[in-house]
Amino acid sequence: MDYRDSVFIAVAENLSFSKAAEELHISQPAVTRHIKELESKYNIGLFERKGNKIYLTRAGKTVYNSLKKVEQLYRDLSFEIGQLNNTVSGEFIIGASSTISQYVIPRVIASFHKRYPKIRIHLVNGNSLEMEQLLLENKLDVALVENESSLAGIRYKSFLDDELIVVTGAKSVYAKRKNISIEDFTKFPIVLREHGSGTLEIIKRTLEKQNIDFNGLNTVVHLGSTESIKNFLQDFDGIAVISEKAATTELYLNSLIRLNVAGLSIPRKFRIALRQGYESKQVELFENFLLQYNF
Repeated sequence: MDYRDSVFIAVAENLSFSKAAEELHISQPAVTRHIKELESKYNIGLFERKGNKIYLTRAGKTVYNSLKKVEQLYRDLSFEIGQLNNTVSGEFIIGASSTISQYVIPRVIASFHKRYPKIRIHLVNGNSLEMEQLLLENKLDVALVENESSLAGIRYKSFLDDELIVVTGAKSVYAKRKNISIEDFTKFPIVLREHGSGTLEIIKRTLEKQNIDFNGLNTVVHLGSTESIKNFLQDFDGIAVISEKAATTELYLNSLIRLNVAGLSIPRKFRIALRQGYESKQVELFENFLLQYNF
């Protein structure tokens, strides 16, 4: 790719000339010069200023989407040449929801790296909705999500079963209960994940199917990660709903206690999310590796 194209992509993804300069290890005036040259080449503005912020123009968005495709073609070319030389290489960006990024995918990436040491992986994390949006914006090559809903422009494939379970802290007044009723579940103080979280979406949908009013739960607080919830439970007389895979160690050490809710189970699936259409060779390789991985 032309270096000016790489500079443009950096500015477009950071929406900042200074951050792009820092990322590329060049001066800000050099970044400005490259962008002006590109705008002169296409004879159209690619960015517009609003106050202290910059935004892509309509033409800028078109150029960005096209250059991202060109960038991926260059990656594929390097990958295919590497295959001919028996040295598979390349790079791609994975976006993973919080639970998957913390408790599931790190060991998969480690195993993948052992097998393909010259392929570089960058991992970004957030909630499922954030990852889907970044995928649609071409800022990720693949997303791993834990929600149930589907967005237009994305195709999904399940790769692992999970279950959401009700837990309480070992010091909680509810720790000796073991079994509780649906009525108990709706009345006990509860801490939940934030809005946009795949975990929260699954809980809402499951309760709706059982005609349980989600808004009627005794919700005390919404927290942005499962780790925050687990720490919160250590000094909280209440309950939480988290992934069974996120609580394995705590359940073994008895620092968290699982409560069985009569008539309530919350199974779900972790899914691979890909943009409709083109898929890079590196991502295809990782997808197959993930689907065959022995969890």
